[in-house]
Amino acid sequence: MLKFLFIFVLFISFSFSLELKRDSSLNIVIDPGNRLMWVDNISVLKVKKTHQDAEDYCEDLVFANYDDWRLPTIKEYQLIVDKNNQRNYINRVFRYNVKDGYWASRAHWRTFWFYADYMYFISGTPYYDSRHKIKYVRCIRDIK
Repeated sequence: MLKFLFIFVLFISFSFSLELKRDSSLNIVIDPGNRLMWVDNISVLKVKKTHQDAEDYCEDLVFANYDDWRLPTIKEYQLIVDKNNQRNYINRVFRYNVKDGYWASRAHWRTFWFYADYMYFISGTPYYDSRHKIKYVRCIRDIK
């Protein structure tokens, strides 16, 4: 019986983590299972910056009455990749997305912080590139 209870709880927690919800009035996507909130407005189609400028942009962003935005990690981006959506490899709940690279938060110390991660929504896979290149920005915040 305990075994079935464990499997049930595991199934419920996995199902809950896949449940993304869009709030169109605020232009955000909420991931209640992972306690994350994503910006999903026209800015994710227009704002392109270097990695450092992208970090600063998210940290300075005041959006939907919140001021604690940041760049997502690659693992957080992987939570929203949908390989079944071959149009742009992002979960269909997101209204705004470009088939291109979006900066992630991690810079690589082995390269003296010259390279940083990004999610490439042409294929839905992570890569890294020079932090001086221009890429798109999508900000995220933790739900407290």
